[in-house]
Amino acid sequence: MSSAASPSAETPSAPVVVLSIGGSDSGGGAGIQADLKTFLAFGVHGCSAITCVTAQNTCGVSRVDALPPEAVTAQVEAVCSDLGVVALKTGMLFDAALIEATAAAIEARKAFRVIDPVMVSRSGASLLAPEAITAMARCLLPLADLVTPNLHEARLLTGLAIASAADMERAAARLCELGAAAALVKGGGLAGLRGCDVAWIDGEARWFRGAEVVTPHSHGSGCTLSAAITACIGRGETLTEAISTAKAFVEGGLRHALAIGAGQGPLCHWHRWRPGGKDAR
Repeated sequence: MSSAASPSAETPSAPVVVLSIGGSDSGGGAGIQADLKTFLAFGVHGCSAITCVTAQNTCGVSRVDALPPEAVTAQVEAVCSDLGVVALKTGMLFDAALIEATAAAIEARKAFRVIDPVMVSRSGASLLAPEAITAMARCLLPLADLVTPNLHEARLLTGLAIASAADMERAAARLCELGAAAALVKGGGLAGLRGCDVAWIDGEARWFRGAEVVTPHSHGSGCTLSAAITACIGRGETLTEAISTAKAFVEGGLRHALAIGAGQGPLCHWHRWRPGGKDAR
């Protein structure tokens, strides 16, 4: 028997655990798939609760099958009861029943909650059943530590017209009046404000200005931004820091976007990113 001592094995430190509640994108560019890729890029352990399964590719969505609300509840409870989730985000919830089930499942959780109200794509295509809009405002906005709508979604949730930077600030403030602790309104749909988003945090507007990246391949950028914020919060960044870091990550992903398929490709989640730093081009 060898007298050599066996190498000691260090006990690995427990990783940060985060959760995404949303839809599956069969094309891999958005939804749960984009969220898990983003979590991996930031070195956190990503869990998922799938709300619906979409058949889609770079050219569009051809089918959506919603899971039973009870299935979503069971997924959230299974993860949160065992894995110590410190931050979570919601994405595509599709209908009022799924919104209500998700709200009930996360209400008592101590995790930081990022609500990405996936209602309308940046191009204006509806992604949510009409009756679910009021459920979103009623059930999820009051639970949001941060809500991250694009311009179309902010208009639907607030009832405000948004055509300028001042309008964006008013919409962000209104979202907080409706119950969210903080709001981030994304300005990608306004000429002159592409790459510029405004947050309403602690009663004041804070602008986050980035470079406009001109590319037709931006599928999943909204999901990726909210997932990156969730990961950064889980890693201990302040909300302001998390938004800045997440925006830099998305900007890098757009600069290295994937020209795949016949339609709108996704941003790249594996560009040379280092958590805590800028895109290393």
